[in-house]
Amino acid sequence: MLAGLSAALGAGLLWGLVFLTPLLLADYPPFMLAIGRYLAFGVLALGLAWFDRAALARLTRADWIEAVKLVLVGNLVYYATLASAIQLAGGPVPTLIIGTLPVVIAITANLLDRHHGGGEDSAPWIRLAAPLSLILGGLFAVHSASAHALPADASADYLLGIGFGLCALACWTWYPIRNSRWLRARGAGLSRAWATAQGLATLPVAIVAGIGYWLWDTRLAPGGAGFAWPLGPRPEAFVGMCILLGLAASWLGTLLWNRASHLLPAALVGQLIVFETLAALLYAFLWYGRWPGMAESAGIALLIAGVLGGVRVFRPGAARPAVDGTA
Repeated sequence: MLAGLSAALGAGLLWGLVFLTPLLLADYPPFMLAIGRYLAFGVLALGLAWFDRAALARLTRADWIEAVKLVLVGNLVYYATLASAIQLAGGPVPTLIIGTLPVVIAITANLLDRHHGGGEDSAPWIRLAAPLSLILGGLFAVHSASAHALPADASADYLLGIGFGLCALACWTWYPIRNSRWLRARGAGLSRAWATAQGLATLPVAIVAGIGYWLWDTRLAPGGAGFAWPLGPRPEAFVGMCILLGLAASWLGTLLWNRASHLLPAALVGQLIVFETLAALLYAFLWYGRWPGMAESAGIALLIAGVLGGVRVFRPGAARPAVDGTA
């Protein structure tokens, strides 16, 4: 339990860097930041693959197909739909939708576990209700200052943006549950190799995406190229951040998350994504040089209380009623 929690915390701290990068490189388009990150992830994985060559050699064709699926859904489709949601509906509402991930993942994972017979991976709904409510309340409190109410005459673009936000939510609900089940079905010792395998699967996809974006920006976009190819206006900062994100946020973050996914039930791991939210808030407060406000402080306290409650539900030795399909 302690090792799994530590791994999830480390992954959250590293993934939180992704939210800081657009502030540091505000003059770069978000899609270019994503391409740079995943290209760096893939190139680094080529070098790291040497250390995991024995484990990678044992992966089957089905395993590599699974890695490509996880990369497409958890990285590219997720990012594309989230970016589209922000462009069409603005930032606050899509952010609030994605912020519900800990609750949505925990509920979905517990539904699936109980449907398949339960066991140690499932928990009675009555015991999950309190921690999930605390997490949901904390998320709403944190975003209450910036979230906008749905306009009475919502435009078609706004509603389409909400739809894209829900699609992004679905992508990252599917990814951690699918990833966790794959890892736990194959035993210990694959966390690092599986992170490297996902990096290898990411590289060709990122190359194709980069070429497509270059063709669109230089040949099809109105007004000609809008980006200073190939590395933009600040090449050193861009390359440095891409390498940092590729190594820390992508490879090491995925490795730590894989370890947490192997050690902990999926319904608990889903709740621990709040560590990413907390890390992103910490980095934002440091960047802006301010302390959290009253609503933000209350929300953070609720998030921490919800995580502690969720850990208590799934801790070793916690009482589990027989799974019979009811709470």
